[in-house]
Amino acid sequence: MEHQNYLTKFKGKKSKAASKSSGQMSQWDIMRSYDLSDSEISKFQDPYNWLTYFPPMAVEDLKAFGLGCDWRRSFITTDINPFFDSFVRWQMRKLKAMGKIVKDLRYTIYSPLDGQPCADHDRASGEGVQPQDYTLIKMEVVSPFPPKLSALEGRKVYLAAATLRPETMYGQTNAWVLPDGKYGAFEISDTDVFILTQRAALNLAYQRFSKVPEKPSCLVELTGYDLIGLPLKSPLSFNEIIYSLPMLTILTDKGTGIVTSVPSDAPDDFMALHDLKSKPALRAKYGVKDEWVLPFEIVPIINIPDFGDKSAEKVCTDLKIKSQNEKDKLAEAKRLTYLKGFTDGIMLVGEFTGRKVQEAKPLIKTKLTETGQAIMYSEPEKRVMSRSGDECIVALTDQWYITYGEPEWQKMAEDCLANMNLYSDETRHGFEHTLSWLNQWACSRSFGLGTRLPWDEQFLVESLSDSTLYMAYYTIAHLLHNGDMYGSNTSQVKPEHMTDEVWDFVFCDGPYPKSVVISSSILNKMKQEFEYWYPFDLRVSGKDLIQNHLTFCIYNHVALMPRHHWPRGFRCNGHIMLNSEKMSKSTGNFKTLRQSIEEFSADATRFSLADAGDGVDDANFVFETANAAILRLTKEISWMEEIIAAKSSLRSGPPSTYADRVFANEINVAVKMTEQHYQEYMFREALKTGFYDLQAARDEYRFSCGAGGMNLDLVWRFMDVQTRLIAPICPHYAEYVWRELLKKDGFVIKAGWPMADLPDLTLKSANKYLQDSITLMRKLLQKQISGSKKANKKGTPVTVLTEDNKLTGLIYVNEQYDGWKEECLRILQCKFDNKNRTFAPEKDILDALQKSVVGQAANFKQTQKLCMPFLRFKKDEAVALGAQALDLKLPFGEIEVLCENLDLIKRQLGLEQVEILSARDPDAVAKAGPLVGLLNQNPPFPGNPTAIFLTR
Repeated sequence: MEHQNYLTKFKGKKSKAASKSSGQMSQWDIMRSYDLSDSEISKFQDPYNWLTYFPPMAVEDLKAFGLGCDWRRSFITTDINPFFDSFVRWQMRKLKAMGKIVKDLRYTIYSPLDGQPCADHDRASGEGVQPQDYTLIKMEVVSPFPPKLSALEGRKVYLAAATLRPETMYGQTNAWVLPDGKYGAFEISDTDVFILTQRAALNLAYQRFSKVPEKPSCLVELTGYDLIGLPLKSPLSFNEIIYSLPMLTILTDKGTGIVTSVPSDAPDDFMALHDLKSKPALRAKYGVKDEWVLPFEIVPIINIPDFGDKSAEKVCTDLKIKSQNEKDKLAEAKRLTYLKGFTDGIMLVGEFTGRKVQEAKPLIKTKLTETGQAIMYSEPEKRVMSRSGDECIVALTDQWYITYGEPEWQKMAEDCLANMNLYSDETRHGFEHTLSWLNQWACSRSFGLGTRLPWDEQFLVESLSDSTLYMAYYTIAHLLHNGDMYGSNTSQVKPEHMTDEVWDFVFCDGPYPKSVVISSSILNKMKQEFEYWYPFDLRVSGKDLIQNHLTFCIYNHVALMPRHHWPRGFRCNGHIMLNSEKMSKSTGNFKTLRQSIEEFSADATRFSLADAGDGVDDANFVFETANAAILRLTKEISWMEEIIAAKSSLRSGPPSTYADRVFANEINVAVKMTEQHYQEYMFREALKTGFYDLQAARDEYRFSCGAGGMNLDLVWRFMDVQTRLIAPICPHYAEYVWRELLKKDGFVIKAGWPMADLPDLTLKSANKYLQDSITLMRKLLQKQISGSKKANKKGTPVTVLTEDNKLTGLIYVNEQYDGWKEECLRILQCKFDNKNRTFAPEKDILDALQKSVVGQAANFKQTQKLCMPFLRFKKDEAVALGAQALDLKLPFGEIEVLCENLDLIKRQLGLEQVEILSARDPDAVAKAGPLVGLLNQNPPFPGNPTAIFLTR
């Protein structure tokens, strides 16, 4: 391919000084910052230098990162790789033969500087932006022309107004211009001149509306002031002559800068006209004559349910809008009326009277264009900048298109999507939305890197259209390339051997090729490899590619491959931020993988990446997390070394204590939860359950064991399991621990996932109860100590508690709800649908409460004040946790759990003695002595014991 032509295609637009003054680094400066010399950088004028310079470096960096990969299957795309070039040509020929690639005139986002369509991957900003179609209304300027336009006498001169609502043109009362706006009179043909903005004229010039194609010709430069008061004849208007008037809120970066005025249905128009009519000073300021404004009344044209036939006036009155400057209120007014007007509005005038607006709209648009009173006009929905620094327009181009959106093909894509695992609802909604709007996609471009269209070699296949099926190419790449990512003819198979019949046989269940040079053993091996790997279970990619590449992938697979080879899953992720700011080479907030490895190490980088976030939200790589990972992993190694050195001091024999059982259970929980998180590619959650939570459980176990010490077998199991669970995130650390500390054979990555019993959720719940209770008791102790000091100062005869006293703790437990709480729970149990986690209506619950024993009691009104918040709390808990939240008792014995952990409670609270007592036992209650009032003030209930502290 002749690629020398590209070398001088672009020159940098910014000088170094300009780049520095804007705070943005130039591309040259960015490359210098990576230690490239000026002579090396200059070589990158040749685009092929990018393909030979960076990929080998990327491979080395990824190996240093610890990426586990079959490097034999690596390949470079574009025609530099003759095998991949053959693959893409086959794919495009096949799509064209199926009628799925056509040539047509269509509007497309276009870069005038590049001279070709600007697809998503060619854009610096504006990815996903589509052309927005308008109807351009030709509002003829009535002669004689004012002096500023005198040079245009003898021509047809029009104010060209872009509208999305051609059906409302019957109600025009004037046109709007921006007084300070810059306009021009542009030559459209030998006879016609359009007055509009330069930006709109450029779009039109590329849509075949310019005397000189693709070059707007401005005959007269104008401002909005020059246009105020022009008499106009406008299509469909019931007013024979209307005038152009000033409006202060016109945006010249949207539309043409000329706006039609329909005050019956457009709130902006209604308020702007109202301002001019009611404010003589405003008219005088802009030289507006009374006869241009005052005689013009609202023309009812559409009836909208709830808003009548003057919807703009009604909604502005309802919202109490006073001026055209109340932007937020006017936006709300449009939100309330525009969609309803389109869906429910009925035409009151014109030849389509009585028809719904949504029916009449396309018919009126067609009539206007066919009669020459309007033309079609298109521009980008939002600003789009190409990577060459050019602001894009919309051009009408004779292009090759892939017919995405064709109904039958779209239905197949939707069927495929419905059976795919997308890992999040947000991702699924993104695909569903894309399938709903995606239609013909320009698949060719004039220059760049890529593959030539086989039947029209002046064009290349654009970069989002040649990468839709390459997941299949991975399956056989190693057999074609023989270890060379560029496919440089080092294997037994040659590029010319890969005919369309061969590709069909390997990928599409085609017949065995009749004339083939490739040996049957290699050909059958290719087929076997493809059948082994396909359909692919997972494709991981960025969320920004949902709207193009990934949806194209679905379309191409369902078109070219049998159903049993359709994709099964996509996992989409967000972009990455550095320290909560967007990563950007031009701003300097940027770090390469190699730089991160050198600064933090590979495993600390991987640790921080895993911790950066899950799902489709942008991940946040935090330097502090990477530094903390270094310390945390190093500290863990030191702890394991100490444990191994003191192995003989650990308690031998099988795990036997309550703390042993809890810790063993926490290990089982970690294994099961972490496995689930890895399967869902939730690495942050996997790091939490497989490392942070597991370490917290280990630390809690160390403290809970007390003088008895930790169990040897459990500690060894912990080190084994934690090493396996962290291995996908920190493989170098895990291999070191596995081989050097634990003295295991082989590699941890080949050791398999650890075996684990099903977690005992009741035991986990019981331990949470124990830890929460200790925390609660500590608060009660501090409260009782501070309370006794205050009471003593007032002279009240109480025992003074201090942390230095030898204290006894009386822990009172009520293991079952009773009284009115029991009655409330029984009612809720009857009114709860556990399957849907919903309750009967509130009225049914209250009726049942009133009919109950509690409701019939004399003091019900007082009790009811307690019942209501309890009912609300338990309802919320049941919706969140299920029916067990309504049980009268916890699923374990509270007294049993506390009794089994007396030593831990004493150590945690610094108590001499602890007694666990039933609040239902009068003898036990009597032990509280004069402090029994504390028990009455804070009675225990299931899950919430009450502690009283005494000196003995």
